[in-house]
Amino acid sequence: MKVTLRQVTLQEKEILRNLLEKYDYEFSQYDRRDVNALGLYGYDYLDNYWTEENRWAYFILVQPNPQESPQLAGFVMVNNLPEVEGRETDFQMAEFFVLYKYRRAGVGRQAFLQTMALHKGQWQLKRHPKNLASVRFWDRVIAEYTHGNYELAAACPSTAYDDDTLGDVFFFRS
Repeated sequence: MKVTLRQVTLQEKEILRNLLEKYDYEFSQYDRRDVNALGLYGYDYLDNYWTEENRWAYFILVQPNPQESPQLAGFVMVNNLPEVEGRETDFQMAEFFVLYKYRRAGVGRQAFLQTMALHKGQWQLKRHPKNLASVRFWDRVIAEYTHGNYELAAACPSTAYDDDTLGDVFFFRS
């Protein structure tokens, strides 16, 4: 299965907003976040990906075979804002989402590797420790990618999610 990243255009912002709602709905089981009065989670920083430098949003596209058109399989959002202040940071994985249909098929791994190829430097990546599938995924792909050359700060201070759980933060270089 061919996996590619394609930068999200301003004209495609609503598509990304729709996918973010699915992502936030799924993630609410961990961070216990509620919807707003319109029944939406909303993503406060979405517009910033087109109004500020150093923010990148990509669609993850999959093409099971060359005869088929690429299908939307998720998204990757990157910025240069550190999760943990005082640590060298060129990039931070703001959001990473693969639709259920494409999980456990190598799509997330390939999307991660392509993201690393596009953004070389010092990374921070925060994960919610209650999201066990995410914990297993990030443990595996980061250890593989870095050949074990990374730092993981468990329950890192000043990284609380909406449910007050402290995030685990990876520090590594791409």
